[in-house]
Amino acid sequence: MMAGSSDYVESYWRDGYAVVQGVFGPDEIDEIAAAAEQVYREGVSHGRSFRHGNLFYNVAPGPDGEPLVRMAQWPSYHQARLNEVRLARRMSEILEPLIGRDLKQIINQIHWKAPGAAGDFAWHQDSRFRLPEEAYRNLGTSYVQTGLAIDPHNPESGGMRFIPRSHSKGALELDTSTEVLGTTMSDEALTAAGLSPGDAVDLVLEPGDLALWSPYLVHGSGTNRSDHRRRLYINGYVRAEDCDRGEWAFRDGQPVPLGPEPALVHYEALYERGEPHYV
Repeated sequence: MMAGSSDYVESYWRDGYAVVQGVFGPDEIDEIAAAAEQVYREGVSHGRSFRHGNLFYNVAPGPDGEPLVRMAQWPSYHQARLNEVRLARRMSEILEPLIGRDLKQIINQIHWKAPGAAGDFAWHQDSRFRLPEEAYRNLGTSYVQTGLAIDPHNPESGGMRFIPRSHSKGALELDTSTEVLGTTMSDEALTAAGLSPGDAVDLVLEPGDLALWSPYLVHGSGTNRSDHRRRLYINGYVRAEDCDRGEWAFRDGQPVPLGPEPALVHYEALYERGEPHYV
């Protein structure tokens, strides 16, 4: 669906996901890519995983032994261009028909998937990470995850795979014995949860396209076999009245700037150990 079309709303509720094409133009994507690379260099400079409040760099050794940044959480606290993107009015306009005009944000992160490096994501539902459960109400109808493609996102680059309409089944008993990041997708995990591996579809995005998916949609991703890094800018929004956590993003459709102190999101020790430290 192209930006400005309302067809994505029907697709989202029916299939558990939708794509809005061309939300950001080529020049804007160049700026976003440059901002993402600034964040990447910061992560590499630490050499290992690092946290400062909600800001977190997931850093692991790459195939050559050099630091490889797999993910950064909440770079928008200090990266102005990325902050502008998450608060762009076009984002609010896309989300409004789905979850309204008063929105908080509980996900702000960039994923990098290097060619050939271990960066798979096992089949999972984002709902498993919405903890504590009592802080997130009406999860299936109040929360939308968005992913903005910075690079071509397809099977060759280790793009996401979705199980359409799996969101309608609610929380499923998917294997949670291992970490999602770094674990390959398993057909057996789907079968054990009553799903068919044959139903899986590939998410295909061009730079500037925006994917939206439900917290109950089963999804995963494989190895990047292309010759370039695959970067995805993920922002998750929730209807404010249904969530006790997160940073405000929009009030009555208008962007809300970050306050002087970070809000409690997922990092439980935010107020006890918010200082910079390695993990």
